[in-house]
Parts: sequence; structure tokens; C-alpha cells
Amino acid sequence: MPELPRISGAQAIKVFEKLGFKVVRQKGSHVVLRKLDKGCVVPIHKQLATGTLKSAIRQASISADDFVNTYKKG
Repeated sequence: MPELPRISGAQAIKVFEKLGFKVVRQKGSHVVLRKLDKGCVVPIHKQLATGTLKSAIRQASISADDFVNTYKKG
């Protein structure tokens, strides 16, 4: 598993959107994204903890490699 980047919640949401997820709702600082029957919750923080980002990637049922590669493509 590649080392996950230290990114903000807003940057993580942009990466998930590039992977085909859509923002469906927000309550407070937590944004819920969904793609078909898979979804994930991403908090809007200045910097996400590595475990929090890993959890969102696991909820979305995507690989960390796909997430990191999409992030690096910009």
C-alpha cells in the first residue's frame, strides 16, 4: 500500500469526485459521497489524519493505489 498523502478534506473530496463519486449531502463538517451502492464520509478539515483518509478509502471500496494515482494526476 502506498503512503497516503497529507491532504485536506476538500482535496480528498475532489479526488473522490474524479473517481466518479458525487456529493449527496453534508451535515456540519461531514460530507457524504456516493457512487452507485458505495459511499464514504469525509470531514472538512484542514488536514486529514492518515487513519481517517484510509477509512474513507475503505468505505468507498477503492484501492489506495487508485486514490494516490488520481491525486497525483491533479
